[in-house]
Amino acid sequence: MRLLHVVASTDPAEGGVTEAVRQMCESLTALGHACEVASPEELACATSGYPVPRHCLGPAKSSYRYTPRLPAFVRANAHRFDAVLVHGMWQHPGLAVRSGLRGLATPYFVYPHGMLDPWFKRTYPLKHLKKWLYWPWGDYRVLRDARAVLFTCEEECRLARQSFWLYRCREQIAPLGLADPGSERGPQHLDAFFARHPELREKRLLLFLGRLHVKKGCDLLLDAFASAAAMHPAAHLVMAGPDQMGWRGELERQAARLRISDRVTWPGMLTGDSKWGALRAADAFVLPSHQENFGLAVVESLACGTPVLLSDQVNIWREIVADGAGLAAPDDAEGTRKLVAAWAQDAPGWQTRRDVARQTFVDRFESRRAVARLAEILAPGAQKLS
Repeated sequence: MRLLHVVASTDPAEGGVTEAVRQMCESLTALGHACEVASPEELACATSGYPVPRHCLGPAKSSYRYTPRLPAFVRANAHRFDAVLVHGMWQHPGLAVRSGLRGLATPYFVYPHGMLDPWFKRTYPLKHLKKWLYWPWGDYRVLRDARAVLFTCEEECRLARQSFWLYRCREQIAPLGLADPGSERGPQHLDAFFARHPELREKRLLLFLGRLHVKKGCDLLLDAFASAAAMHPAAHLVMAGPDQMGWRGELERQAARLRISDRVTWPGMLTGDSKWGALRAADAFVLPSHQENFGLAVVESLACGTPVLLSDQVNIWREIVADGAGLAAPDDAEGTRKLVAAWAQDAPGWQTRRDVARQTFVDRFESRRAVARLAEILAPGAQKLS
């Protein structure tokens, strides 16, 4: 198949959606499908290394990512593609695709990527009211007219129905997948990470890998680690990720108040071999997030055989706990403390979970299985839509 992916940004610092699109394109291409990406940006296209052709149609106007060129580009190029995939909501790309394809035979599909989760309604009621004003003439119609709306897991689909009473779409489950990073490259990955942080080589590492954002529960994690650190001198916390909201300084001051500054490393955003090395070096991966649609970094950890500690707001937590590849608890201070304590107090037990974590990845999240399911949904004439 020939597929066009439309996303608000391809900048990896933007977080999970951009990385999901990149990895999806890699997996689809590896299995013989042709992918291209269109986005309302300009500078990102000057960077090298993107796995498929990119069409940067910016500059975008405002945080809404309005780009006048996008609808015309979609319409002019629709004949080259079997389907268009819109990634994300609440910005111009969705409306642009709907407008650009109106009256044409090329269908489009939407991946909300967790952006219909009712957590946002509870946490940001004023923003939710703003979305309500936009919803009836905006994304409601985008979802309604899509060939299908693709949810990455059953939990995401269930939660999406709770945000807006005016909700109508054809729902399908299309899990994200990850290409196997390859165990044979493990030593190379570890060398890359420890070259940057040789002082961590003999430590027992607990790894957070993601944006330093309030939604991720970073402050809860520091408190929880401080509670466990005094009794476990080899334990060390790695807080890796971009500081998009300028929160790192406050988090570092929190660590100082908790007297764990020398037990926490802040490597910034990790990519490539250094990222994979951190995941392989970690004894466990932790994500105490207040809302997480899929958690691509969780799956990356499992691919490296690294078990995970999750809040029960990470939508794939049930599958992971059922397999024994990790633990889950509520996304509050007590739940996070219990997770970290369970890890800190049982070093041998977490080593035995490594094979289980790896098998969970193979059985549930390896890219070939996910891409086969997506291709089944996207195939022309597919009859399995609800």
